[in-house]
Amino acid sequence: MYSTADLQLFVRTADSGSLTRAARMLNQTPAAASAALRRLEQKLGVLLFARSTRSLRLTTDGEVFLEYCRNALALLAEGEAMLMAGRDKVRGQLRLSAPSDLGRQVLLPWLNEFQEIHPEVMFSLQFADRVIDLRRDPVDIALRYGRLDDSSLVSRHVADNRRVLVASPGYLARHGTPKTLRELGEHNCLLYYLTPGLFNTWRFNAGKDAVEIKVRGDRMADDGGIVREWAVAGLGIAYKSRLDVWPDLKRGALVTLLDEHAGEDTPLNAVFPHRNGVSPAVRTLVEFLREKFVQQSNEAVTVRTVND
Repeated sequence: MYSTADLQLFVRTADSGSLTRAARMLNQTPAAASAALRRLEQKLGVLLFARSTRSLRLTTDGEVFLEYCRNALALLAEGEAMLMAGRDKVRGQLRLSAPSDLGRQVLLPWLNEFQEIHPEVMFSLQFADRVIDLRRDPVDIALRYGRLDDSSLVSRHVADNRRVLVASPGYLARHGTPKTLRELGEHNCLLYYLTPGLFNTWRFNAGKDAVEIKVRGDRMADDGGIVREWAVAGLGIAYKSRLDVWPDLKRGALVTLLDEHAGEDTPLNAVFPHRNGVSPAVRTLVEFLREKFVQQSNEAVTVRTVND
């Protein structure tokens, strides 16, 4: 059979698109890496890569085998981590990516508390709304809203979440409160950019049907935190993840609107590549955050709505 080292070399080569880069990452010479890859192909009886003088790309057989390799290496790493978890302390650097607003508004104090419990953990934080490439960017765990498009990534549900319409009491006092979704077209709506483009079509669930409302406004940003600050400042209506604005709802800086219309379901997930998803520190952090969000949802706090 083939060795774990050969499988790791194959996966690194596929991810990086270069046998030389993969060899460097695994502290091998290019010649040794090339020989190992040929050995693996001979044992399988197929070509894993189509080679030319300038490029290296997966064959159809290579694409199929790649996913099995990822799963096999993940299972081996998980088994090793499970054996070590009982005697290893939670330690090391955790590179965490999260949406900007969630990170600044909610996660920061929780991460400080986590480090008080586990003082040998170091955090490297990336709070931004862009979706990073977990296979190329140096991140151990990413928190993401919504359904995952990439089935090859490992994920764990962290918290339920929906989008909610919010505005400040000051804005509503000056401009009135929309009574129907259609009336949103008469208000200044605060917009931000998602990966496909400007998020100016707001979707709501109405029984089995979805309702789409096209909105417009005089402010747009590529940072959800800026949109939230505009809403708190009374500059318009925002359509935000409830988890992002929870602190503002608690203190009354924002109120929810049209709660009879359920906003888009956007659950929060912890996402990590196979090779990084099984360390004791990552597992402990995910469980810690899950518990925190459960506590938050169970808080006996009356959140103001415009119907109060």
